[in-house]
Amino acid sequence: MLKGGAVWALGTMSGTSLDGVDAAMILTDGERILEFGESAYRPYSDAERATLRAALGRWPEEEAVAQATEAVEAAHAELLARFRGAELVGFHGQTLAHEPGGRGTHQAGSGDRLARALRLPVVWDFRSADVRAGGQGAPLAPFYHFACARRIGADQPVAFLNLGGVGNLTWVDPRHGGPEAPGACLAFDTGPANAPVNDLMQARFGRSHDEGGGLAARGRVEEAIVTRFLEHAYFARIPPKSLDRDAFAGLLDAVAGLADADAAATLTAAAAAAVAQGASHFPTPVRRLLVTGGGRRNPVLMAMIEARMGIEAVPVEQVGLDGDMLEAQAFAFLAVRVARGLPTSGPSTTGVPSCIGGGRISRPDELALQP
Repeated sequence: MLKGGAVWALGTMSGTSLDGVDAAMILTDGERILEFGESAYRPYSDAERATLRAALGRWPEEEAVAQATEAVEAAHAELLARFRGAELVGFHGQTLAHEPGGRGTHQAGSGDRLARALRLPVVWDFRSADVRAGGQGAPLAPFYHFACARRIGADQPVAFLNLGGVGNLTWVDPRHGGPEAPGACLAFDTGPANAPVNDLMQARFGRSHDEGGGLAARGRVEEAIVTRFLEHAYFARIPPKSLDRDAFAGLLDAVAGLADADAAATLTAAAAAAVAQGASHFPTPVRRLLVTGGGRRNPVLMAMIEARMGIEAVPVEQVGLDGDMLEAQAFAFLAVRVARGLPTSGPSTTGVPSCIGGGRISRPDELALQP
């Protein structure tokens, strides 16, 4: 177990958009955010991104996974070596496959290599215990969102929207004693967010994303496709619920016959419609959405969300948070909770039957004793 009091923890995130690795430090006791620290970003190279794409949907021991794992571990080791003063690391790894209720969940990367390289304890494999216990294993940021709501002084329910490759919503009532309390949090994946547009841009232009929504802004939304998209069985399911990055792979096929701008606009509208549909599950309405993730920089997507929901969607920077680093910070926070034996997910965030603490801990002193 970790010593008492606050510690500087270093967290990482490499999301389903496959853009790169975020790393950030926070001072926390696993319940409160006491101070924000240094952060940094390392983009994946084109070659690394291609290696990761080749391994998407694959499980350990399958073809291409070893190369992807090597790329993930090397990128993280390079980035994390820049930091000083961390006492603990939270390493998320790169999700390659996620199938709760089926084969499980697979994040490429082992904490052992990082623990040896950094000479620090590394918490990793955050999702597997939740999935084994019957949960979705995702999303895992909600308990951190609760701490964020407290940090910004919220005294009423507030919602956080993460727009990564997949979108997810967290509804938080900070008046409760903690994130594990009944009624404190509700969280779930909304549906595809940036991933379909990113894949479209890669396939048609060899570009990683639609910069500023510029292509979508010139297009016309094919509403019939959006309507059919919302008929998917996923949207009728009661949360909590989660998705794999490629769960809606057919969406790209649906826009295959559209002009470039119309396809981008339609995929962007589908992401916005999924968020609006998801908000119907909130226990009580919220006045605005606090948006994190790369999608908050897409003014077309943000405007579509506002139009479909009728409320303001604002980047989390407006309340003093860092939308680029919030998920990396979340895994620093969760690492401390794991090390202290605190729960990291619960029935209303991942659907696990009871609150559970996930994660494995690789300790450099123990690894040094291994042959």
